[in-house]
Amino acid sequence: MFREIRSVHFIGICGTAMASVAVALKEKGYQVRGSDQNVYPPMSTYLMRHGIPVVEGYAERNLQPHPDLVVIGNAVSRGNPEVEYVLEKKLFYCSLPELLKEFFLRGKRCIVITGTHGKTTVTSLMAWVFEHAGLNPSFLIGGIPLNFECGARFTESEWVILEGDEYDTAFFDKRSKFLHYCPEIAVINNIEFDHADIFENLEAVKKAFIQLIRIIPRNGALFVNGDDPNIASILHAAHCPVKRFGFGEGNALRAFNT
Repeated sequence: MFREIRSVHFIGICGTAMASVAVALKEKGYQVRGSDQNVYPPMSTYLMRHGIPVVEGYAERNLQPHPDLVVIGNAVSRGNPEVEYVLEKKLFYCSLPELLKEFFLRGKRCIVITGTHGKTTVTSLMAWVFEHAGLNPSFLIGGIPLNFECGARFTESEWVILEGDEYDTAFFDKRSKFLHYCPEIAVINNIEFDHADIFENLEAVKKAFIQLIRIIPRNGALFVNGDDPNIASILHAAHCPVKRFGFGEGNALRAFNT
């Protein structure tokens, strides 16, 4: 089904990740348009600069003519007039993480950076290291790093560096976003109770990370903060090599004099 797509409409296109991926699709030759309730710089000018039309406000008419695919943003929920129209007319739709998987990640070597804190910083650093190593990586970062002009880039490189969020994917898919990212290598910086709107307690957060660990292939790798007891309690789920980093003596990679 995804192979037949030529035109894509984004509901909630002005989110950082949504806009970045919309531009990436446009550069691959797809017809891209979108709508959002709040259209203002810098995302509105970013999209305009890349020739992507954006309508302010949600309405059924924004989906005329029908696109081949509708991407529904994480912040959008039932009651949105465009969502209701998509469901009523049985248009083909997906979440942003699902789109990433089908269009950009299959067959690639994905490094997914996760954890309650530090994801954006570590993902930016990793992408910059790969860039200076001459690997020309694809990346998806939850912001626009100073060393890059965009938060997402998709190249012909085999490497993709992704910021992996444990927050849910969409109103119709309550799995964590990072479960769509095909991790060959995953990094877990830390685990704490967060996102109280979707996770009942710390154990629920840890369960999401267990699900991530379980989909890393046996020839992949998991790098974890070896000083975090919450991470230590879930490593039994790993079927791949685990490398610990941190300050403690039991870590394979240790930091000194910081």
